[in-house]
Amino acid sequence: MNSAIEHLLRSHPRDIGGFAVRRVLPSLPKQMVGPFIFFDHMGPARLAPGEGLDVRPHPHIGLATVTWLFEGEILHRDSLGSVQPIRPGDVNWMTAGRGIAHSERTPPERRAAGAVVHGVQTWIALPRAAEEVEPSFFHHPAGTLPVVERPGATVRVIAGHAYGERSPVAVFSDTLYAAAEIAPGAGLGVPPEHEERGVYVVEGSVTIGEEAVEAGELAVLSPGAAAELRAPFSATVMLLGGAKMDGPRFLWWNFVSSAKERIERAKHDWREDRFGQVPGETERIPLPER
Repeated sequence: MNSAIEHLLRSHPRDIGGFAVRRVLPSLPKQMVGPFIFFDHMGPARLAPGEGLDVRPHPHIGLATVTWLFEGEILHRDSLGSVQPIRPGDVNWMTAGRGIAHSERTPPERRAAGAVVHGVQTWIALPRAAEEVEPSFFHHPAGTLPVVERPGATVRVIAGHAYGERSPVAVFSDTLYAAAEIAPGAGLGVPPEHEERGVYVVEGSVTIGEEAVEAGELAVLSPGAAAELRAPFSATVMLLGGAKMDGPRFLWWNFVSSAKERIERAKHDWREDRFGQVPGETERIPLPER
């Protein structure tokens, strides 16, 4: 394998309540890439008329969730009282910290003709010093994010910094998160400025050195290695990473923590309905039995 690639991770299908996603993090050889501990690629999928995405209220601790859409629309509600639709190119950044509950649904007006869902949902582990911060939610419209133009490539900086630009999204540690469109035959370098870097191919394929990376695969780059992505045809990729996390994390269901005991307390709090209500919702996902 080319020396620029440390690991090549293949996504695996997962069912999230009647809707299939491709999950690539966490994986057996690599729990995190920078602070990214969870990575789901949703769709692309067109649902039947009248149907939509319905993720009922559920809890989180110790992480921040980031939703990035290519197509479709999702309505976010949370226990802070936030109600915010997210559309392609926007950023919904929810910091769970000590605890938050939220739901994600296709808005009613989008269901009639059959909703389209295509996007990426990630969880970013919080550093130990920030694991118990107050929960918060921020929405950043597409027009507020930096756009970097390179020959044959367009990069949108979602969070953190890349290519000399910095996103307005507040982060808790050094972060790389960007979406790039690469034209047929064009290339895009991935600078070694971040300690850990990953390249996930959403659509199309790229080569890194002599190694091909196909749609649904995440190439974890070797630290400090120069890496040039080449797209034989058009490609859409996500760049992710940042500083290595300050120790491993325990992940159980929707909970992330540096301490097993904290996850046990979160389980108890959800059973006892202590995360707060999500306005406009009457349902909730029960704690898994296992």
